[in-house]
Amino acid sequence: MNVTRRTALSLGAALGLAAVVPWSAAAASEKVRPVALGGVRLLESRYLANMRRTVAYLKFVDLDRLLHTFRLNAGLPTSAEPCGGWEAPDIQLRGHTTGHLLSGLALAAANTGDAELAAKGARLVAELAKCQAPSGYLSAFPESDFVNLEAGKSVWAPYYTIHKILAGLLDQHRLLGTAGALDVARGIARWIDARTAPLSHDAMQKVLHTEFGGMNEALANLYAVTKDPLHLTLARRFDHDEIFTPLAARTDTLAGRHANTDIAKIVGAAAEYDVTGEQRYRTIATYFWDQVVHHHSYVIGGNANAEFFGPPDQIVSQLGENTCENCNSYNMLKLGRLLFRQDPSRTEYLDHYEWTLLNQLLGEQDPDSPHGFVTYYTGLTPGTERKPKEGVTSDPGTYSSDYGNFTCDHGTGLETHVKYAENIYFTTGDTLYVNLFIPSTVDFHGARVSLETEYPYDETVRLRVDGSGEFALRVRIPSWVSKPRLTVNRAPVSAEPGRFATIRRRWRAGDVVELHLPMAPRWLPAPDNPAVRALTYGPLVLAARHGAEGPPVIPTVDPRTLRREPGRAEFSVQAGERRLRLSPFLDVQHEHYSVYFASPPERPAPKTVALYPLGASLAESTHRWPDAILSGGATHGARGIELDGVDGHVRLASGLPANLTELTVSMWVRADTIVNSARVFDLGFNAQSYLFLTPRTGLGVARCAMKLGGMETEDFVDAAVALPAGVWTHVVVTAGAGLRLYFGGELTGANPAPLMSPLLLGATQLNYLGRSQNPKHPYLKGAVADFRLYGRALGEDEVRALAGRR
Repeated sequence: MNVTRRTALSLGAALGLAAVVPWSAAAASEKVRPVALGGVRLLESRYLANMRRTVAYLKFVDLDRLLHTFRLNAGLPTSAEPCGGWEAPDIQLRGHTTGHLLSGLALAAANTGDAELAAKGARLVAELAKCQAPSGYLSAFPESDFVNLEAGKSVWAPYYTIHKILAGLLDQHRLLGTAGALDVARGIARWIDARTAPLSHDAMQKVLHTEFGGMNEALANLYAVTKDPLHLTLARRFDHDEIFTPLAARTDTLAGRHANTDIAKIVGAAAEYDVTGEQRYRTIATYFWDQVVHHHSYVIGGNANAEFFGPPDQIVSQLGENTCENCNSYNMLKLGRLLFRQDPSRTEYLDHYEWTLLNQLLGEQDPDSPHGFVTYYTGLTPGTERKPKEGVTSDPGTYSSDYGNFTCDHGTGLETHVKYAENIYFTTGDTLYVNLFIPSTVDFHGARVSLETEYPYDETVRLRVDGSGEFALRVRIPSWVSKPRLTVNRAPVSAEPGRFATIRRRWRAGDVVELHLPMAPRWLPAPDNPAVRALTYGPLVLAARHGAEGPPVIPTVDPRTLRREPGRAEFSVQAGERRLRLSPFLDVQHEHYSVYFASPPERPAPKTVALYPLGASLAESTHRWPDAILSGGATHGARGIELDGVDGHVRLASGLPANLTELTVSMWVRADTIVNSARVFDLGFNAQSYLFLTPRTGLGVARCAMKLGGMETEDFVDAAVALPAGVWTHVVVTAGAGLRLYFGGELTGANPAPLMSPLLLGATQLNYLGRSQNPKHPYLKGAVADFRLYGRALGEDEVRALAGRR
């Protein structure tokens, strides 16, 4: 029988059970709305505990101290003590935290109904209005900063601060109806128009080279409230062609770009789509989200290393103690929420939202801090700890503080931990979406729905109904689960991972929907190194707890020794002679940790991994790899490939040398000119992850070095001499238990105990002969031939035999 939507409903009604409605195009086009913050009450959970700590700070923080630089700038009297960090009187970003504070107060007051928070927000708006009144300009730094910006001088992100203030005022108006907030916001818009209208398109685009936050987002949101065409014109004025144009063409040019600078712009594109319906904005936003989530994000959901995007699919090779700035994830969740509202058929927006919330943002807050202090980075290099923004903190520690350690992440933390309720429930017509499994209650169509769970530590989510009414529940089934089980009053109904299960019925008091999400450990390989994996348990990323001191490199573990330990989602695994304790990453605070682990491949490596004779043909002899490519001034010579020392080099196939616990690189080289830091070969990803041989360093001898991003220092071995000039020399590097370097078949240097295993090199993307990963280094002038990569460390006799072949 063909079960249509209509017959499915009627079958369910006839049997007295719920009907599960397949997703349809009509459902995808439905306009969904979040339940107002005041309509959701959080129940006891980690979320509510985090929120209480932030609310305590919102009530504690002294408005006069944050208003101090605004009043100084407006020529108003002030005697408050100045703040530190990025709110100090001599820092150009001062004032941005006040914008976040406006938003945090509005979000918290709207959710809790706390009159004290609402009153504090109203006072802050009134005081900002006084600062705006003298000139129409509102900021904590002088307007001359914008004059300098337009003149092409270096100024630190003045529009970024304006965006935060404007966004905060809109939150005060939208969520609380705070008197005067919209008037002050309109005044800011008038000032922006006066400031930017005289600029040509090209001049404005030059202004946009300096970080401007989400000015297009805030102005589009202002237009949504006022319907004033000027506000939409201003929003478009902040469209940054440099990133919007390639994204509109579905081209990823993110490598090397400052991540949080660009994410905020794309949130703006999504907001502009909301108010214009222009498909170009939609393409920009959805393509960007897809690329960042699927090709630029670490296992915890965050992105960027030292605040910048790397090339697509570089993860292990981009590890560092300054990965995953928390502001980035704050903005990516804003973007995902907007995109889900625009297309509720794509549950992956919610999957990423939940994953990142659980594995990064919940854990950014110090649970031992009464005021909910947060970190700046969530570092992922092995053995690191949660990190501050170094160089801007006045108070000790790795977290923010009351007044001395203000940064942008302190500001976003004021919002993140008081708006959990905004994405749990959405509605459309008589349908209630259950998007996130955060303990809470909501009233809908005459009934109260209570979401009760210990998730993510527990596998069961219960929805209890109190009261009665006829409506549909649409429950998200996470994509990570393989065999979900959904019941209504213990009667099973269908549920598919990565979809919504829609349950329509006349609900009665005492009805219970139960979603069982079986959790199991999973090892997730990194895209750039299949031998390096992260361990998850259900939606939780697990981390090794190292205590006061972490390992210098990624720990190598035996996955077969993984076992469950007492506690909530606790495990352990064998790493050499010791066992590592593994806990949910969000619970690991005030100690060193690792979230990536190496494990030896199950299959032995081939004896010969790759062989490039580099004669008349550029073909690889084992036929496992694509041909070599000559680049720049590289040409075929009588014996090998001639390199001009200007830009000539050979590019070998990507993928070398993955899954090798030992390796040998063998080749012939003629270095006509010996220049420090040139490269005979360099197999790697970037200037932080590589295996190279240079003819000579500043010490006057040749060196082979191996390093993975995040390691403090490289493993290296120095030769006894520099590479001979002007003659063909056979060179060999072996790596495994030790690192050894041979010239002409004879050992010339050894490192018996390198920290790093070749296994950590991974599937190197940039494999050069005659060129460095670092573009500042010189090219090799000379020639190369007969490149060989073996899957084991050859012995001395085998090395001599190779050297005697020519």
